[in-house]
This record gives sequence, C-alpha cells and structure tokens, in this order.
Amino acid sequence: MRTMTMLMLLGAVMGCDEEGEVRAEPEAVEADEATGVELPAATGDAAAFHEDLGRTIEAQVLPAMATIPQERRRTLDRLATFVGESDPAALTFICTHNSRRSHLAEQWASVAARYYGLERVATYSGGTEATAFNPRAIAALERAGFEISSPEGDNPRHEVSVGPGLTRVAFSKTFADEANPSEGFAAVMTCSDADRSCPFVEGAALRVALPYVDPKEADDTPAEASRYDERSRQIASEMFYLMARAAEASS
Repeated sequence: MRTMTMLMLLGAVMGCDEEGEVRAEPEAVEADEATGVELPAATGDAAAFHEDLGRTIEAQVLPAMATIPQERRRTLDRLATFVGESDPAALTFICTHNSRRSHLAEQWASVAARYYGLERVATYSGGTEATAFNPRAIAALERAGFEISSPEGDNPRHEVSVGPGLTRVAFSKTFADEANPSEGFAAVMTCSDADRSCPFVEGAALRVALPYVDPKEADDTPAEASRYDERSRQIASEMFYLMARAAEASS
C-alpha cells in the first residue's frame, strides 16, 4: 500500500487537481503585522518544559500569535476544527525533503499540544523524499530551548527533549513511512513545492496548504541564524494558535 502511495505521488500531474484544473493555493508568507483579530482565550502551562523553552514560549511565541495574518488564521482554524473533532488527532507535516520546515512544525505542534493539555494530539512529519534533519533547523530549535542529540550518520535519529521525561525521536523520512500514520490524519503541506506537486496523500482525512518561506535561502550568509530563528518563531506561533483554538473547542 505504501509503495503504491509513492508511485502515485511520483506519477502525479504537477500543479493539477483530480479534475485537471490548476488550483490556486496560498503562497508562503513572512510574518505579518498585527491584524487586530481576537486571540484565543485558552491558557496553558509551560512548567513541564525546559526552563529556556518555557521562557521562549512566554516571551516570544505567545506574543507572536498576534502577527498571524487573517488568511492563515482561517487555515489554522480548519485544522483546529479537525483536532477538536478527532480522537486521536494526528497531524503529518509534509515538505519536499523533510529537513527544515516540516520538522519545525512537527516539533512546535507537539509542544503546543502539550502546553494546552491536548494529550490526544500526535504530530508527525515526512517528505516526498528523505534527506536528513538539517543541522541549521536543529540549531534554531536549540536556541529556543529544545535539547537535541547529535548522532553521526547521513540521516541520524535525533533525540529531541522538551522537558524531563519528554523526549521524541526525529529523522528525515517520506510521508508514507511506517513511522507515520496511514489513515485518518491531517496532511499539512508546509512548502509550496510539495503542495504544487499535488501529491495524493493516501489515508488523509484532511489536506491543508500552510506553506512557509524556506529559511534555506539564507544558508551560509550572515543572516542565517536570524532567518532560521524567524521562521521557527513564526511556525511556533501558528502551532500555538492552532492548539489554543482546538483547546477552546474542546472545553
């Protein structure tokens, strides 16, 4: 079944839906100015996390929720409805190489779900091909307060710790990998390339385009660290908004 999934992906018509019409999908955007939209009222708890991570959440991530553009809020609200109505609620974040944006989204979504007490939420990531969890994305998460191991290898399995006893494994994989759910999940497309490829995500109950600008464009430049931190913070704020909305719906 998984082999068939990848064959269908490779054979998909670029940029077309099943009727053959070109679809207009939202473009990746930078963080925007405050929109004046009312923020979620749900409150959470950072006590379980590493101290530095807790400080990042309170000082940077939560305030940044006010900068999310209205169009992206509408997309996040669709995902929040899915999370609120699903038990368990599985989210698979998909990008071409599963190396940067999809990993950032998976990790921050997991933290946000725990922050708001959504224990039935499980987060995953995958690509249309496997490469490796990029060390620049890892460094951005570490600067935010995550603690991540650095094993050797072409595609190592990193242990990602967000607090005492709160550790998960991260490595690059395809979205159809056996480590990911095979049915009933939401497929969240985090890059425009993967979304335009129009992949058939077998078993997905919901498919949503939520693209982000690739921080790779700043690799090996003086702006590298700040660009990765900016993208990490943007993704974090949107994942926290999503889980706050889901927590409101569940209360």
